[in-house]
Amino acid sequence: MKKIVQYIKYIGLIVMIVFLVAFTSDRNKKRKVEEVAIEFIEEQSPYINELAVNKLLIQNQASVTNVGKEILVLNKVEKGLDTHKMIENSDVYLTVSGQLKVMIKQRTPIARVNATQPFYVDITGNMMPLSDNYSAHVPLVSNVSEREIPEVFPLIKKIQEDEFLKKHIISISKNMQGDYELGVRVYDFKLVFGKVEHIENKVRNFKAFYQKTIKDKTLEKYNKVSLQFSNQVVGTIN
Repeated sequence: MKKIVQYIKYIGLIVMIVFLVAFTSDRNKKRKVEEVAIEFIEEQSPYINELAVNKLLIQNQASVTNVGKEILVLNKVEKGLDTHKMIENSDVYLTVSGQLKVMIKQRTPIARVNATQPFYVDITGNMMPLSDNYSAHVPLVSNVSEREIPEVFPLIKKIQEDEFLKKHIISISKNMQGDYELGVRVYDFKLVFGKVEHIENKVRNFKAFYQKTIKDKTLEKYNKVSLQFSNQVVGTIN
């Protein structure tokens, strides 16, 4: 008899738990989204702000606040945000308290192309519009068309990734011969990189030349330094 009573209590407890879970789940679905919390992940410059994100949310979901949780389709909200040209990806989720959390990762520009309609090149090699909120401090690329971006991108990426180049190179330009020239931040000599090939070797040669001439205090004497020839740096003195 004791065992039967225990079984009945056990079954009753299970039924109660199932009922409470179902009740809580139903109540949670009917709960309204009371507020939106937007957070930008990683330390990035503000190419897009909270106001712009809020506008995107409104455009793509009519209104995300005071909407039943069962009505709000999070995947649709994320897709709407990801269409913005300043956003790399987004993550949207609901908290138990009814707060809509929006996590935004912006795209990262690594060069600015001086075209009729200027644009950035981002870290993936894709074009990115200029921002009304912030101007990125990145090398300026000139005399390069949109279709030539894949050609020059390996050089742009190398400048972004290499601390020495990132510190010293401020511009990239394609000359009439089809060779690329780099602008140096402090010195005014012309740095001819040549074709976008053998990048590692050319950068290594330039670093060695730079360190030697800095040590010899002769770098200021050069008006042209060419890296386009194999395994050597050719400098022209004033």
